[in-house]
Amino acid sequence: MDTIADREPSLAVEGPVATLTLCRPSQHNRIAPEDCTVIDGLLARAASTQGVRVLVITGTGDKTFSSGYTLGAILDQLDSRFEDMLDRLERFALPTVCAMNGSIYGGATDLALCCDLRIGVRGSRMLMPASRFGLHYYPGGLRRYVGTLGLATAKKLFMTARAISDEEMLRVGFLSELVEPAALRSTVDSYVQDLLACAPGVLATIKSDLMDTAYCTAIPEVLRAHYQESLASPELAQRLVAMGVGKAVS
Repeated sequence: MDTIADREPSLAVEGPVATLTLCRPSQHNRIAPEDCTVIDGLLARAASTQGVRVLVITGTGDKTFSSGYTLGAILDQLDSRFEDMLDRLERFALPTVCAMNGSIYGGATDLALCCDLRIGVRGSRMLMPASRFGLHYYPGGLRRYVGTLGLATAKKLFMTARAISDEEMLRVGFLSELVEPAALRSTVDSYVQDLLACAPGVLATIKSDLMDTAYCTAIPEVLRAHYQESLASPELAQRLVAMGVGKAVS
């Protein structure tokens, strides 16, 4: 079997789907400090590519999605680049699906939490070891852990640094779905097709409003405006007509 050489993250675009791949398999797809800038550029490229409507993030190989940020760089290179990149991913305008091809550790768990959907494979596990080596986590990561998984689960993961199994990842809401490794691609494709079937404008506003509501930063007037705009949109009328509801707009 050919060995895949380690390299920086890459982006492939196929029709309406852009796939960002972490590409350091011999190092469990770790995220190097310089990868933060690369990933930012790939996100910008995906967002600006005409016709792209969904972003999938995955790793190379079949063992580990990612081992997180390079441990040797924590003392002198864990600057704002990593957190800023994750904040931008969290607020990425398009729907994002994390195709977790294996286990996930450290900062990669936060990268996955930035995605809208997370599909994991059986036999994988999750670990947040920051407290074990004396790192107090940055605010954005704490917000995502508590906002997505709840306070009790966040306390367990951060304060014990214990690994959890695939089934517990699903139970606590870290995973949207858990599948056999052979079914990962088809399951991700199925979710992508569901996302593509939805109105893209509504997906963008509903994603933003859901996060703002979860993080208690929502502005009621903005949420109301998004609702009213959708009610008045030609797309709503056209989609209802296509479903056999309502009358065609002349």
